[in-house]
Parts: sequence; structure tokens; C-alpha cells
Amino acid sequence: MAKEDHIEMAGTVIDTLPNTMFRVELENGHIVTAHISGRMRKNYIRILTGDKVKVELTPYDLSKGRIIFRDKG
Repeated sequence: MAKEDHIEMAGTVIDTLPNTMFRVELENGHIVTAHISGRMRKNYIRILTGDKVKVELTPYDLSKGRIIFRDKG
């Protein structure tokens, strides 16, 4: 699938799950399950509860996503 087909949304990590999965509440109030992208995993970027993140969703399943960016601050 092309990169343009993904939906990017901002959200906040509300829970940490096993196997580097996270529960993220999006700006619109929806809650999705997201995992860390490979580039973030490779660079050892840590995600904690309460972090502001950018999540990439596929149009086929809007309940799962990939964390692609952790905001500073």
C-alpha cells in the first residue's frame, strides 16, 4: 500500500500493553491499539504513558495503528 493511503492522526498514549503495543487515545476521542514503527524501534525511542504521539492508521482497519513520531515535551 502506498504511503499516501495512510491516515495520520495525533493522540496520547493512555496505556502500555505487552509486546511493545500501546493504547492510544486520538484527538477525536477514538481509542486504537498501536505498535512502534521499525525506525523508532531501531533508534531505541522510548514511549511512555502520557506521551503525545503521531499515529498512522490504515483505511481498512481503523482500530489498529503504527506510532510513527513522539512529540517533544
